[in-house]
Amino acid sequence: MSNPLSHSARTSGATGRGLLIAVGIILLIVLAFGGCGVSHYNGLISSQKNVEARWAEIDNQYKRRYDLIPNLVETVKGSANFEKSTLEAVVQARASVGRIQLPESLPTDPKALETYIQAQQGLSGALGRLFAVAENYPDLKSSQNFLSLQDQLEGTENRIATARRDYIDAAQQYNTRIARFPANFIASLFRFKEAAQFQAPAEERATPKVEFDFGKK
Repeated sequence: MSNPLSHSARTSGATGRGLLIAVGIILLIVLAFGGCGVSHYNGLISSQKNVEARWAEIDNQYKRRYDLIPNLVETVKGSANFEKSTLEAVVQARASVGRIQLPESLPTDPKALETYIQAQQGLSGALGRLFAVAENYPDLKSSQNFLSLQDQLEGTENRIATARRDYIDAAQQYNTRIARFPANFIASLFRFKEAAQFQAPAEERATPKVEFDFGKK
């Protein structure tokens, strides 16, 4: 004759083991999803930091150019009868750049970024016209200070073009990543915002090389 207590114990033990197995399975699922979430979160952070670093490089090069211009203006002022309108255009373009402020970390407002880039391109154009006009002034051709500034600004323009292209690539990769499943859930949960994007001019899509022709013939 079977012992009712023994049968009850076996049933209870089986139920306990089943419960433990169910709990274990749930824990494994939670850990798997948690690990996947952590992996996607870390990937988003890395991608975001990469975009921020690319933006910082653009900002640094623009600031370097901004700081070089006052010395250039003073040098050109010393040239007799230099075209006043050309010089004033550079001064005004620099002032326009100085009035626009963007975050140092990551720009997220496309319109603000577009305005900023347009102002910077305006300054590039004004500088190009100044160096073109300077070809007509022999005293500037013989000025070592002017030639040195020209070389520095050329190098800065080329670094700006490279940095802009690198930012565009990094921002595209980051924005694509936060839009894809399942990273989009993580991005929404932790409020990752898209990086503002702009279109690079055709000449910057290839390897950039900016030259102000003055003094190089």
